[in-house]
Amino acid sequence: MALHIRGDRAAKLARQLAERKGISMTDAVIAALEAALARGERPLPERLAEIAADARRLGDPRRQRASGKRDTDALWGGS
Repeated sequence: MALHIRGDRAAKLARQLAERKGISMTDAVIAALEAALARGERPLPERLAEIAADARRLGDPRRQRASGKRDTDALWGGS
C-alpha cells in the first residue's frame, strides 16, 4: 500500500529529515513514525490526568513536614 504525502508542510518536514539523515523520504517518514511509537506517546488528556494525579499525591498535606531554620537557610544559602 502506498502512502502519498499531500500536504506541503508534511512534505517539507519529511524532506528536511531525509536530508539531515542522508536517507530517502520514505525512510525518513518510517523513522519518524517508529520514533513516535517507541516513545509511547499517549493522548494529551491522558498525560495531563497522570500529571494531575501526581500533583495531588505530592501535594497531600499528610506528606508534609514542618520546615525549620535549617531548611530556610539551605534555600537562601545561609549558614
